[in-house]
Amino acid sequence: MTHLKTLEQRLLWLSHWMIHHANHVRPKVDGIKIGGHQASSASMVSILTALYFSALRPEDRVAVKPHASPVFHAIQYLMGQQTRAKMENFRGLHGVQSYPSRTKDSDDVDFSTGSVGLGVAITAFASLVQDYIAAKRWGAGLPLGRMVALVGDAELDEGNVYEALQEGWKNDLRNCWWIIDYNRQSLDGIVREGLFGRIEKIFGAFGWEVIRVKYGALQRAAFAEPGGSALRDWIDHCPNQDYAALTFMGGATWRKRLTDDLGDQGEVSALIERRSDAELAALMENLGGNCVETMAEVFASVDHDRPTCFLAYTIKGWGTPIAGHKDNHGGLMNPTQFAAWQKHMGVEVGQEWEPFATVAEVAELKAFLAEVPFFAKGPRRLHDARLAVPQIGFDTEREISTQGAFGKILDDLSKGDSALAARILTTSPDVTGTTNLGPWVNRRKLFARKPQADAFIEHRIPSTAKWEFTPEGQHVELGIAEMNLFLLLAAAGLSHSLFGKRLIPIGTVYDPFVCRGLDALNYACYQDARFMIVGTPSGVTLAPEGGAHQSIGTPLIGMAQDGLAAFEPAFADELAVIMGWAFDYLQRDGEGDPDERTWLRDETGGSVYLRLTTNPIEQPGKRQDDAFRQGAIDGAYWLRPPGPNCEVVIAYQGAIAPEAIKAAGALSEARRDIGVLAVTSADRLNAGWTAAQRARSRGNAAALSHVERLLQGLPPHCTLVTVIDGHPATLAWLGGVQGHRTVSLGVEHFGQTGTIGDLYRHFGIDAATIVDRAKGLTHGAR
Repeated sequence: MTHLKTLEQRLLWLSHWMIHHANHVRPKVDGIKIGGHQASSASMVSILTALYFSALRPEDRVAVKPHASPVFHAIQYLMGQQTRAKMENFRGLHGVQSYPSRTKDSDDVDFSTGSVGLGVAITAFASLVQDYIAAKRWGAGLPLGRMVALVGDAELDEGNVYEALQEGWKNDLRNCWWIIDYNRQSLDGIVREGLFGRIEKIFGAFGWEVIRVKYGALQRAAFAEPGGSALRDWIDHCPNQDYAALTFMGGATWRKRLTDDLGDQGEVSALIERRSDAELAALMENLGGNCVETMAEVFASVDHDRPTCFLAYTIKGWGTPIAGHKDNHGGLMNPTQFAAWQKHMGVEVGQEWEPFATVAEVAELKAFLAEVPFFAKGPRRLHDARLAVPQIGFDTEREISTQGAFGKILDDLSKGDSALAARILTTSPDVTGTTNLGPWVNRRKLFARKPQADAFIEHRIPSTAKWEFTPEGQHVELGIAEMNLFLLLAAAGLSHSLFGKRLIPIGTVYDPFVCRGLDALNYACYQDARFMIVGTPSGVTLAPEGGAHQSIGTPLIGMAQDGLAAFEPAFADELAVIMGWAFDYLQRDGEGDPDERTWLRDETGGSVYLRLTTNPIEQPGKRQDDAFRQGAIDGAYWLRPPGPNCEVVIAYQGAIAPEAIKAAGALSEARRDIGVLAVTSADRLNAGWTAAQRARSRGNAAALSHVERLLQGLPPHCTLVTVIDGHPATLAWLGGVQGHRTVSLGVEHFGQTGTIGDLYRHFGIDAATIVDRAKGLTHGAR
């Protein structure tokens, strides 16, 4: 335990020095506080020390509480996996990040954290993904690790945590630890009394083992002394606010309060008197979570794979002059306080960055570190080979919806034996059947660690859903919680890096409810998880369902979300081309040099969002030309090329295609050379355009994006009419590409029930409105 205590003190110093350096030593450019959460780091330093240097194995994965980031990076620095330059540049450009980041930090981050609650819940889904892989023939022999979350007690206010608890219970969760830093202080104040009891009941109800770690070794020893039981009772009944305030005020105040409350009781009074003020303060602040010895013992005592919650009592700001103060969440030690604390910690001036400053036996400590199991194999970013993508195609019907085509494409894959199909994991929040995943699930079955028969099949009751649960199954059925959907996609989309086995995760959700999981979607993309999300049905085209189920702004979400390529095809053949490209795109991990044809960084890869519909529309027939196939991937192609004297171009995206085509036919009777631009991805068109503009501003005058090439031949007097079953801003920017007048049609207000025709007319996205708007702005035949 001596080495663990030494490491704890080193990490306490290095984490706090890094924060102090950023705020009080490094020159300030912006004149604002840098921050860094000294108090939140201090409350977890003993837990992190025991975890990383005693309990963890290389196959374990950890989501570190966002505000404990400085301690995590101090650990990496101590182990030679983080540089001093990045530590000195904490919260600066290219320096150590404010919160652990898989994509922006250079050290060994397993899960990004930052948006509180999400890093907690993803560990449950990572454990589920680990079990999924281990159950497959191609995943046999996978070493099962623990998925560990270090949790701030205030994170338990986040609703997604409880959604994940329930989903974990449904899926027989195992190998998952949540370690709660129960310091009872949040940003704005002290946590309510008795929260621990509620936490224990909730976790217990979902099958977790709860281990309360309340007392440190010093306290347990004191409780064994004569009068110790009275001291323990006093600690148990002391309100959180009082305990925090007494901690901040120190040993003399502790003595007075204990003496006043306990009175002259002989044995307990003697217990108190045997200790100096400093010793008494150390005793009272020796809660279980601030005792590295206790935490190491507790971790070592767990000998099962059941999900386990450690409720570790801590002092926020432990070991520092700001310990216990109710304002310490955003507070920092001032230079005077820090100078005194530096002297107390025994760190000489000029030795602040020295990893082993104050260590008496450096060689012995280094020898200990060399044997720590968790770090024995070095950085733990794993890899897996890319999977070949089979030909994606099918015999299309004369009329079909994009959602129907999606289901057929997956069904065709399910019939084959490709390596790609074997690695597809589908999932949906209780909308599997209504998003056309049914045929895939019937063939590839649902995943469960233990087989579960379908009673309807056993009793020969007719049903289109043949739901058999088996370890070989490839679909994970979720409850109605979109946050869980995106967290599972995030965990599965990192499987190649976390577990060395690549998955191709595909999730479906009703398009308007993308918004319900938006924080988790952003979180998944921030980690560079790779998945396909299918939002369907979408728009007011889902006419009978009404405004609550009709999405408006999701195309803009697709454009704005980093790490996500958004598509909205109109036709089945477009979707087939896009999905074939997407299956490869999900697996790419290049350096990101832009393609000078489109100026998109396609080699870096990313995730894909498909916005689909249930509206069956007439298909254009077989198309095999390269311009169509490449255009569908790049974001647009000419469905009807414009003539040299084109007066109107109708640019549409998605299910509104028949209205655009019909309007073009009507306009061509009186207008010259009408063009119809089929936009499959406003996102990719816009990204390529802005990237090409940046390239030109940096001296590459020849840089030209795909959309600029498409529109460069249009005469200046040409008017663009854009139309989408979604927000009109999605396509409104097209006029800025070459300076053409633009009329943008779309949906800006909540929908309502009706027929598709009713709603198209109501919102002005029908063929007649397109024609009227075009006629009102152009001259017609001359």
